[in-house]
Amino acid sequence: MPKVTLEFEKPIVELEQKNEERRRYADNPSIAEEIQKIEKRVNQLQQSVFAGLTRWQKVQLARHPDRPYTLDYINLMTKDFIELHGDRTFRDDKAIVGGLAHLDDHQTVMIIGHQKGRDTKSNLYRNFGMPNPEGYRKALRLMKLAEKFRKPVVTLLDTPGAYPGLEAEERGQAEAIARNLLEMSRLRVPIIVVIIGEGASGGALGIGVGDRILMLENAWYSVISPESCSSILWRSWEYKEQAAEALQLTAPDLKKQGVIDEIVPEPPGGAHRSHDQMATILKETLLGELKHLSKTKIEKLIERRIEKFSKMGAWTG
Repeated sequence: MPKVTLEFEKPIVELEQKNEERRRYADNPSIAEEIQKIEKRVNQLQQSVFAGLTRWQKVQLARHPDRPYTLDYINLMTKDFIELHGDRTFRDDKAIVGGLAHLDDHQTVMIIGHQKGRDTKSNLYRNFGMPNPEGYRKALRLMKLAEKFRKPVVTLLDTPGAYPGLEAEERGQAEAIARNLLEMSRLRVPIIVVIIGEGASGGALGIGVGDRILMLENAWYSVISPESCSSILWRSWEYKEQAAEALQLTAPDLKKQGVIDEIVPEPPGGAHRSHDQMATILKETLLGELKHLSKTKIEKLIERRIEKFSKMGAWTG
Protein backbone atom coordinates (compact mmCIF):
# COMPACT_ATOMS: atom_id res chain seq x y z
CA MET A 1 0.00 0.00 0.00
CA PRO A 2 1.37 3.50 -0.89
CA LYS A 3 2.93 5.53 1.93
CA VAL A 4 1.20 8.70 0.73
CA THR A 5 -2.54 8.85 0.00
CA LEU A 6 -3.99 11.56 -2.24
CA GLU A 7 -7.39 13.00 -1.32
CA PHE A 8 -9.30 11.19 -4.08
CA GLU A 9 -7.61 7.88 -3.16
CA LYS A 10 -8.79 7.91 0.47
CA PRO A 11 -12.10 6.03 -0.02
CA ILE A 12 -10.22 3.26 -1.85
CA VAL A 13 -7.49 3.03 0.79
CA GLU A 14 -10.04 2.98 3.63
CA LEU A 15 -11.79 0.00 2.04
CA GLU A 16 -8.48 -1.78 1.53
CA GLN A 17 -7.51 -1.23 5.15
CA LYS A 18 -10.86 -2.61 6.25
CA ASN A 19 -10.20 -5.69 4.15
CA GLU A 20 -6.70 -6.11 5.60
CA GLU A 21 -8.19 -6.29 9.08
CA ARG A 22 -10.61 -9.02 7.96
CA ARG A 23 -7.85 -11.10 6.38
CA ARG A 24 -6.71 -12.07 9.86
CA TYR A 25 -9.90 -14.10 10.15
CA ALA A 26 -10.00 -15.41 6.58
CA ASP A 27 -10.36 -19.00 7.84
CA ASN A 28 -13.93 -18.16 8.78
CA PRO A 29 -16.14 -18.89 5.68
CA SER A 30 -18.45 -15.93 6.31
CA ILE A 31 -15.45 -13.56 6.70
CA ALA A 32 -13.83 -14.98 3.55
CA GLU A 33 -17.03 -14.25 1.62
CA GLU A 34 -17.11 -10.70 3.00
CA ILE A 35 -13.47 -10.19 1.94
CA GLN A 36 -14.37 -11.13 -1.63
CA LYS A 37 -17.28 -8.67 -1.62
CA ILE A 38 -15.07 -5.84 -0.35
CA GLU A 39 -12.41 -6.66 -2.96
CA LYS A 40 -15.07 -6.37 -5.65
CA ARG A 41 -16.19 -3.02 -4.20
CA VAL A 42 -12.56 -1.81 -4.15
CA ASN A 43 -12.14 -2.68 -7.83
CA GLN A 44 -15.41 -1.00 -8.77
CA LEU A 45 -14.59 2.12 -6.74
CA GLN A 46 -11.08 2.26 -8.21
CA GLN A 47 -12.46 2.07 -11.75
CA SER A 48 -15.07 4.77 -11.14
CA VAL A 49 -12.65 7.14 -9.36
CA PHE A 50 -9.86 6.84 -11.91
CA ALA A 51 -12.23 7.05 -14.88
CA GLY A 52 -13.35 10.47 -13.69
CA LEU A 53 -10.04 12.08 -12.71
CA THR A 54 -9.64 15.76 -13.54
CA ARG A 55 -6.50 17.01 -15.25
CA TRP A 56 -5.26 18.48 -11.97
CA GLN A 57 -5.74 15.15 -10.20
CA LYS A 58 -3.65 13.49 -12.90
CA VAL A 59 -0.93 16.09 -12.28
CA GLN A 60 -1.03 15.08 -8.60
CA LEU A 61 -0.70 11.40 -9.57
CA ALA A 62 2.27 12.17 -11.82
CA ARG A 63 3.98 13.80 -8.82
CA HIS A 64 3.11 11.03 -6.37
CA PRO A 65 6.21 10.47 -4.18
CA ASP A 66 5.74 6.67 -4.34
CA ARG A 67 5.71 6.66 -8.15
CA PRO A 68 8.62 4.78 -9.81
CA TYR A 69 11.48 6.98 -11.00
CA THR A 70 14.09 6.39 -13.70
CA LEU A 71 16.44 4.27 -11.57
CA ASP A 72 13.47 2.17 -10.41
CA TYR A 73 12.61 1.37 -14.02
CA ILE A 74 16.25 0.67 -14.86
CA ASN A 75 16.58 -1.74 -11.93
CA LEU A 76 13.29 -3.49 -12.69
CA MET A 77 13.37 -3.56 -16.52
CA THR A 78 17.04 -4.07 -17.36
CA LYS A 79 20.08 -6.04 -16.34
CA ASP A 80 23.83 -5.35 -16.47
CA PHE A 81 23.26 -1.58 -16.25
CA ILE A 82 26.50 0.39 -16.47
CA GLU A 83 25.99 3.98 -15.35
CA LEU A 84 28.12 6.54 -17.18
CA HIS A 85 29.00 9.83 -15.53
CA GLY A 86 30.00 13.38 -16.42
CA ASP A 87 29.80 15.72 -19.40
CA ARG A 88 33.63 15.91 -19.82
CA THR A 89 33.37 19.68 -19.45
CA PHE A 90 32.21 20.69 -15.99
CA ARG A 91 30.89 17.92 -13.70
CA ASP A 92 28.45 15.03 -13.28
CA ASP A 93 24.84 16.17 -12.93
CA LYS A 94 22.96 13.82 -10.58
CA ALA A 95 19.56 15.03 -11.87
CA ILE A 96 20.14 13.01 -15.06
CA VAL A 97 21.28 9.39 -15.00
CA GLY A 98 22.18 7.19 -17.93
CA GLY A 99 24.15 4.27 -19.22
CA LEU A 100 24.12 1.06 -21.21
CA ALA A 101 21.84 -1.81 -20.22
CA HIS A 102 20.24 -4.99 -21.57
CA LEU A 103 16.47 -4.82 -21.99
CA ASP A 104 16.58 -8.54 -22.79
CA ASP A 105 19.19 -11.07 -23.90
CA HIS A 106 19.35 -9.60 -27.41
CA GLN A 107 18.59 -5.91 -26.97
CA THR A 108 21.13 -3.42 -25.58
CA VAL A 109 20.03 0.19 -25.16
CA MET A 110 21.40 3.48 -23.94
CA ILE A 111 18.87 4.50 -21.31
CA ILE A 112 18.82 8.09 -20.02
CA GLY A 113 16.39 9.85 -17.70
CA HIS A 114 15.65 12.46 -15.08
CA GLN A 115 16.07 11.27 -11.49
CA LYS A 116 14.29 12.71 -8.45
CA GLY A 117 14.88 11.92 -4.78
CA ARG A 118 12.47 10.39 -2.28
CA ASP A 119 13.44 12.42 0.80
CA THR A 120 15.09 15.75 1.57
CA LYS A 121 18.63 14.41 1.43
CA SER A 122 18.23 12.55 -1.87
CA ASN A 123 16.22 15.41 -3.41
CA LEU A 124 19.05 17.82 -2.64
CA TYR A 125 21.50 15.31 -4.11
CA ARG A 126 19.37 15.00 -7.27
CA ASN A 127 18.48 18.72 -7.31
CA PHE A 128 14.78 17.72 -7.25
CA GLY A 129 15.15 16.24 -10.74
CA MET A 130 16.01 19.64 -12.27
CA PRO A 131 19.06 19.33 -14.55
CA ASN A 132 21.80 21.89 -15.00
CA PRO A 133 23.43 22.41 -18.44
CA GLU A 134 25.98 19.71 -17.66
CA GLY A 135 23.11 17.24 -17.28
CA TYR A 136 21.95 17.84 -20.85
CA ARG A 137 25.54 17.74 -22.08
CA LYS A 138 26.06 14.42 -20.29
CA ALA A 139 22.89 13.10 -21.94
CA LEU A 140 24.15 14.23 -25.35
CA ARG A 141 27.54 12.60 -24.75
CA LEU A 142 25.80 9.31 -23.98
CA MET A 143 23.59 9.60 -27.05
CA LYS A 144 26.62 10.19 -29.25
CA LEU A 145 28.24 7.12 -27.69
CA ALA A 146 25.09 5.11 -28.50
CA GLU A 147 25.27 6.37 -32.08
CA LYS A 148 28.92 5.30 -32.33
CA PHE A 149 28.08 1.74 -31.26
CA ARG A 150 24.71 1.67 -33.06
CA LYS A 151 22.61 1.18 -29.95
CA PRO A 152 19.06 2.60 -29.70
CA VAL A 153 18.36 5.34 -27.16
CA VAL A 154 15.54 5.28 -24.59
CA THR A 155 14.86 8.45 -22.58
CA LEU A 156 12.60 8.68 -19.52
CA LEU A 157 11.17 12.14 -18.81
CA ASP A 158 10.25 13.16 -15.26
CA THR A 159 11.19 16.69 -14.27
CA PRO A 160 9.51 19.85 -12.92
CA GLY A 161 11.79 21.73 -15.34
CA ALA A 162 15.39 22.62 -16.04
CA TYR A 163 17.16 24.26 -13.08
CA PRO A 164 16.41 28.03 -13.26
CA GLY A 165 19.35 29.22 -11.14
CA LEU A 166 21.75 32.00 -12.12
CA GLU A 167 24.72 29.62 -12.35
CA ALA A 168 22.82 27.37 -14.78
CA GLU A 169 22.12 30.35 -17.04
CA GLU A 170 25.77 31.42 -16.81
CA ARG A 171 26.86 27.99 -18.00
CA GLY A 172 24.50 28.06 -20.97
CA GLN A 173 21.26 26.31 -20.01
CA ALA A 174 19.37 27.46 -23.11
CA GLU A 175 22.23 26.53 -25.44
CA ALA A 176 22.58 23.06 -23.90
CA ILE A 177 18.89 22.29 -24.39
CA ALA A 178 18.84 23.76 -27.90
CA ARG A 179 21.93 21.72 -28.84
CA ASN A 180 20.19 18.54 -27.69
CA LEU A 181 17.12 19.32 -29.80
CA LEU A 182 19.32 19.74 -32.87
CA GLU A 183 21.47 16.67 -32.25
CA MET A 184 18.59 14.37 -31.28
CA SER A 185 16.66 15.32 -34.41
CA ARG A 186 19.45 13.86 -36.56
CA LEU A 187 20.92 11.15 -34.30
CA ARG A 188 21.56 8.06 -36.44
CA VAL A 189 19.96 5.50 -34.10
CA PRO A 190 16.33 4.89 -33.11
CA ILE A 191 15.10 7.02 -30.16
CA ILE A 192 12.13 6.23 -27.93
CA VAL A 193 10.95 8.89 -25.48
CA VAL A 194 8.74 7.99 -22.50
CA ILE A 195 7.09 10.57 -20.23
CA ILE A 196 6.92 8.62 -16.96
CA GLY A 197 5.81 11.43 -14.62
CA GLU A 198 6.18 15.18 -15.00
CA GLY A 199 7.18 16.55 -18.38
CA ALA A 200 7.67 20.25 -17.80
CA SER A 201 8.87 22.74 -20.38
CA GLY A 202 12.29 22.65 -22.04
CA GLY A 203 13.61 20.72 -19.07
CA ALA A 204 11.75 17.68 -20.39
CA LEU A 205 12.09 18.46 -24.09
CA GLY A 206 15.90 18.62 -23.70
CA ILE A 207 15.92 14.81 -23.87
CA GLY A 208 12.52 14.50 -25.53
CA VAL A 209 13.03 14.38 -29.30
CA GLY A 210 12.50 10.89 -30.72
CA ASP A 211 10.98 8.57 -33.27
CA ARG A 212 8.29 7.40 -30.88
CA ILE A 213 6.88 9.48 -28.01
CA LEU A 214 5.16 7.35 -25.36
CA MET A 215 3.38 8.64 -22.28
CA LEU A 216 2.24 6.86 -19.16
CA GLU A 217 -1.49 7.03 -18.53
CA ASN A 218 -1.24 9.36 -15.51
CA ALA A 219 1.71 11.52 -16.57
CA TRP A 220 1.56 15.13 -17.76
CA TYR A 221 3.53 17.01 -20.44
CA SER A 222 3.35 20.75 -21.04
CA VAL A 223 5.27 23.91 -21.84
CA ILE A 224 4.51 25.16 -18.31
CA SER A 225 3.26 23.75 -15.01
CA PRO A 226 -0.32 24.55 -13.90
CA GLU A 227 0.98 26.55 -10.90
CA SER A 228 3.28 28.71 -13.04
CA CYS A 229 0.55 29.21 -15.63
CA SER A 230 -1.85 30.27 -12.85
CA SER A 231 0.67 32.73 -11.38
CA ILE A 232 1.20 34.36 -14.80
CA LEU A 233 -2.45 34.57 -15.88
CA TRP A 234 -4.15 35.16 -12.51
CA ARG A 235 -1.23 36.46 -10.40
CA SER A 236 -1.95 33.62 -7.98
CA TRP A 237 -1.36 29.84 -7.65
CA GLU A 238 -4.96 29.36 -6.51
CA TYR A 239 -6.17 28.84 -10.09
CA LYS A 240 -3.90 25.89 -10.83
CA GLU A 241 -6.86 23.56 -11.42
CA GLN A 242 -8.33 25.87 -14.06
CA ALA A 243 -4.86 26.24 -15.59
CA ALA A 244 -4.48 22.44 -15.82
CA GLU A 245 -7.80 22.22 -17.67
CA ALA A 246 -6.80 24.97 -20.10
CA LEU A 247 -3.34 23.51 -20.76
CA GLN A 248 -4.75 20.11 -21.82
CA LEU A 249 -1.62 18.39 -20.57
CA THR A 250 -2.78 14.79 -20.02
CA ALA A 251 -2.00 11.76 -22.17
CA PRO A 252 -5.42 11.60 -23.93
CA ASP A 253 -5.19 15.35 -24.70
CA LEU A 254 -1.75 15.04 -26.23
CA LYS A 255 -2.59 11.86 -28.15
CA LYS A 256 -5.52 13.70 -29.72
CA GLN A 257 -3.27 16.65 -30.62
CA GLY A 258 -0.60 14.40 -32.16
CA VAL A 259 2.11 15.39 -29.67
CA ILE A 260 2.54 11.81 -28.42
CA ASP A 261 2.19 8.51 -30.28
CA GLU A 262 0.98 6.05 -27.66
CA ILE A 263 -0.44 5.97 -24.13
CA VAL A 264 1.12 3.30 -21.90
CA PRO A 265 -1.49 1.89 -19.50
CA GLU A 266 -0.74 1.88 -15.78
CA PRO A 267 -1.70 -0.79 -13.23
CA PRO A 268 -5.10 -0.29 -11.51
CA GLY A 269 -4.78 2.69 -9.17
CA GLY A 270 -1.66 4.09 -10.84
CA ALA A 271 2.01 3.22 -11.28
CA HIS A 272 2.76 3.94 -7.61
CA ARG A 273 0.58 0.98 -6.59
CA SER A 274 2.81 -1.61 -8.30
CA HIS A 275 6.31 -0.77 -9.49
CA ASP A 276 6.89 -4.33 -10.73
CA GLN A 277 3.73 -4.42 -12.82
CA MET A 278 4.38 -0.97 -14.28
CA ALA A 279 7.96 -1.90 -15.21
CA THR A 280 6.77 -5.10 -16.90
CA ILE A 281 4.19 -3.18 -18.97
CA LEU A 282 6.75 -0.55 -20.01
CA LYS A 283 9.44 -3.13 -20.83
CA GLU A 284 7.10 -5.09 -23.12
CA THR A 285 6.03 -1.84 -24.80
CA LEU A 286 9.65 -0.74 -25.38
CA LEU A 287 10.68 -4.10 -26.83
CA GLY A 288 7.73 -3.99 -29.24
CA GLU A 289 8.55 -0.43 -30.31
CA LEU A 290 12.24 -1.22 -30.82
CA LYS A 291 11.40 -4.28 -32.91
CA HIS A 292 9.19 -2.12 -35.11
CA LEU A 293 11.76 0.70 -35.44
CA SER A 294 14.58 -1.72 -36.31
CA LYS A 295 12.79 -2.56 -39.58
CA THR A 296 13.13 1.01 -40.87
CA LYS A 297 16.31 2.39 -42.45
CA ILE A 298 17.94 5.11 -40.37
CA GLU A 299 17.67 7.74 -43.14
CA LYS A 300 13.92 7.21 -43.22
CA LEU A 301 13.71 7.37 -39.41
CA ILE A 302 15.50 10.73 -39.33
CA GLU A 303 13.30 12.07 -42.12
CA ARG A 304 10.14 11.03 -40.25
CA ARG A 305 11.51 12.32 -36.93
CA ILE A 306 12.11 15.81 -38.31
CA GLU A 307 8.77 15.80 -40.11
CA LYS A 308 6.96 14.70 -36.91
CA PHE A 309 8.19 17.68 -34.87
CA SER A 310 7.92 20.14 -37.75
CA LYS A 311 4.19 19.42 -38.07
CA MET A 312 3.41 20.12 -34.39
CA GLY A 313 1.43 23.22 -33.59
CA ALA A 314 -0.96 25.35 -35.59
CA TRP A 315 -1.26 28.99 -36.45
CA THR A 316 -3.47 31.33 -38.43
CA GLY A 317 -2.33 34.12 -40.70
